[in-house]
Amino acid sequence: MKNISGAAKGQRGFTLIEIAIVLVIVGLLLGGVLQGQQLIENSRVRAAVNDFRAISAATFSYMDTYSRLPGDDGPTLVALTGRGGEWATVTLFGNTDGQIGGVATTAFGPTSGEGLAFWSHLRAGGFISGSETATGAAALPGNPFGGVIGIASDAAVGLAAGRTKLCMNGVPGTAALAIDLEMDDGLPHTGVVRAGTNAAVAAPTAALGVAYVQATPYILCYRL
Repeated sequence: MKNISGAAKGQRGFTLIEIAIVLVIVGLLLGGVLQGQQLIENSRVRAAVNDFRAISAATFSYMDTYSRLPGDDGPTLVALTGRGGEWATVTLFGNTDGQIGGVATTAFGPTSGEGLAFWSHLRAGGFISGSETATGAAALPGNPFGGVIGIASDAAVGLAAGRTKLCMNGVPGTAALAIDLEMDDGLPHTGVVRAGTNAAVAAPTAALGVAYVQATPYILCYRL
């Protein structure tokens, strides 16, 4: 009995100081994880803003150079391939009506037409990186949130038809708000940046809501 009693007396719990140290360490670890996640999210937001602005600048530079909207450039394939260089392998051309035909495709992208020609023309002209011969969904640039970037002149998420717009799909609500605040007014239904339901194939015609919802994924469109 003495041995058992002695063993019991030899056991002790953590002191308040030890518990406090453990809690501080756990807090620091959790804080580091959360801080890391925030840094990743912030970098994705910055990348998305840069993508919107870079593609917009590339589009206007192309128009200054060729006096046509990329994707709509033509009116024949020979008119483009005759420029030589990378243009020799281009297979898509537009009807020169001043607009990008087709809906603002997002997840899968068009298999043909001016929505694909847009990227082919920018690449052939050296305004963005990538292969001018890429087809289908592979021709669409990826966005920082795991989706892609689409282009169209048709109506999308409250932005009227006739104006060229870039769209990203799969954008989380917190990131969508941050992008909108950086580039516009922070509201999903007004301004040059609009948001709509994150559809699988095409951007919806109407914008949604009067405020971004944190957990909701959006299609985010920017009017050039």
